[in-house]
Amino acid sequence: MWKVISHLPSPISHLSAVRLVHLSDLHLGYRQFQRQTPSGINQREADVASVFRAAIDKVIEIRPDIVLFAGDVFHNVRPSNPAILLAFAQFSRLVKALPDAIIVMVAGNHDAPRSAETVCILRLFTPLGIHVVDTEAKRLSFPEHDLSVLAVPDTIAPRPSLMPDPAFGRNILVMHSELRGIIPLSAADSERAALQVDPREIGFDRWSYVAMGEYHIHRKLHQNAYYSGAIEYTSFNIWGERQEEKEARLKGKGIVEYDLDQRAKVFHALAPARMLVDLPPIDARGHTAPEVDARIRQNVETWPGGIDDRIVRQVVIDIPRHVSRELDQRALREFKRRALSFQLDTRRPEVLRQSGAGAAGRKASLNEIVRDWLWSRTLPPDVPREPLVELGLQYLALAETAEHDALAAPVDAA
Repeated sequence: MWKVISHLPSPISHLSAVRLVHLSDLHLGYRQFQRQTPSGINQREADVASVFRAAIDKVIEIRPDIVLFAGDVFHNVRPSNPAILLAFAQFSRLVKALPDAIIVMVAGNHDAPRSAETVCILRLFTPLGIHVVDTEAKRLSFPEHDLSVLAVPDTIAPRPSLMPDPAFGRNILVMHSELRGIIPLSAADSERAALQVDPREIGFDRWSYVAMGEYHIHRKLHQNAYYSGAIEYTSFNIWGERQEEKEARLKGKGIVEYDLDQRAKVFHALAPARMLVDLPPIDARGHTAPEVDARIRQNVETWPGGIDDRIVRQVVIDIPRHVSRELDQRALREFKRRALSFQLDTRRPEVLRQSGAGAAGRKASLNEIVRDWLWSRTLPPDVPREPLVELGLQYLALAETAEHDALAAPVDAA
């Protein structure tokens, strides 16, 4: 069941136009890679913090009447102290700069504890005047704007009927959820399929605006309904995100501004903290390790602006394991030193499928399967994701090395 919170109306003679800003999936406290800032903060956590500050700057510049945070404010249920301090300082700044704005925040799956004994960290922002909705859906009423907001967090509580309040001329739905049939299978969480919402249940035409959170890529759902997308690249598949954005001709991450009366939308792009560089793929079929080394170096040296301090991926396809092992490790270490992250994604030659069903195509490598599986599994709130993935891949590498040594032993003995 959902609760109703009503605010005392102020005298209304003429209702002015109402504008909102919609943003989601901030993922404050997100950590990736091992590089740290001089102050000891994970570099990617600092990157996300920097973009978040810029996002708050942009919201203050727009000066909307309503600000909607559609979930996943933090990356973990128990965020670090620096992430909490950052969030409190920036939300305080927002409230102070926009004292008359209505600010609504719903909990996403990364914010909402699954244990009744754990209190949602988002409640920390309630004393600032932010309307935080974390355990069950609430309907918030603002008669001074002839406005009702149905706020639906990501929770195990029963979902209410997704219907506007007929007593108000303006109705907004803000919700953190996957929509069935909308999010590509590559980005959807199979373990959360039961929590997906059917778009027909929402009925976009019934609402003045629908603000969705969960999907990290900006996506139009209807003339008045959007996934705002994340503000930075914080998913387990950032390269998949970049590809989807490229196919959709998106400029990247950002926030949505929407005029409820004019039904006009503007997407404000946010500059990323650093560039993602996907170097041209290399086909290693029939080439020696030195030849592949030369191709990698050429890609690195000719990339506009270089690779320094950037997040870089080099895909090499059809490269046999023995050629991959002979690549110049000193050069690769140098690339990794220069870039924030340099990922050499080597893919072995295609092998016959175990089953004849399905279309032809490259099977995912064991490394890719293990990595994606570990990133997609649901973990307890106190288990950090990235160290678990890295540890799993280290064990896999040790197992492959042991296998290679075992196979090579008889030859060496001879």
